[in-house]
Amino acid sequence: MEKRTIAVFDFDGTITKKNTFTEFIKFTRSKLGFILGFVVCIPYILSYKWKILPNYVAKQKIFSYFFKGMKYSAFCEYSNKFSAVIDSFIREETITKLRSHQKQGHKIYVISAGGEEWIKYWCKKNGIDNVLATKSETDSKDCLTGRFLSKNCYGEEKVRRLLEVEPDRENYILYAYGDSAGDIPMINFSDHGEFVNNLRV
Repeated sequence: MEKRTIAVFDFDGTITKKNTFTEFIKFTRSKLGFILGFVVCIPYILSYKWKILPNYVAKQKIFSYFFKGMKYSAFCEYSNKFSAVIDSFIREETITKLRSHQKQGHKIYVISAGGEEWIKYWCKKNGIDNVLATKSETDSKDCLTGRFLSKNCYGEEKVRRLLEVEPDRENYILYAYGDSAGDIPMINFSDHGEFVNNLRV
């Protein structure tokens, strides 16, 4: 039996040129609100840079500051509108590779540590149905709790999430595209891995 082909793309830095977590916060806040918020969050940012806090903890604390208590419907509306902004900073060379895989009928996954909501809206508009990203938790009133419902989709977690939905690894050829250390496990797991920024392992 001929093997299927799956192509996995990281999002931030691979499909895009910018970190969409930061850009999404900018999109939902005034310039002053964004600046003041990040001043408040400086301790979390520095703690991450000094390796006191792991990436996912610092990220969740920043997410909580800006979005805790927001109605999930409003969050999704922002996400949908933000998908058009993402078009202004995509990497054309990556999109060319993605379109090539689509034309060949390969199954495409976007696997990212970014927020599932804003990524899935962009993906849907670009013919990509499979998104594995970081999910946001809501409470009984459908408001964001400020916590993530899933583990931060980074590093080995990307491989684990892919295997949850595509466990028969011996039956498909895997292409993987990334741009950072968080993509190394997926690149190493693939048959054909490529870094878009010439990162070497």
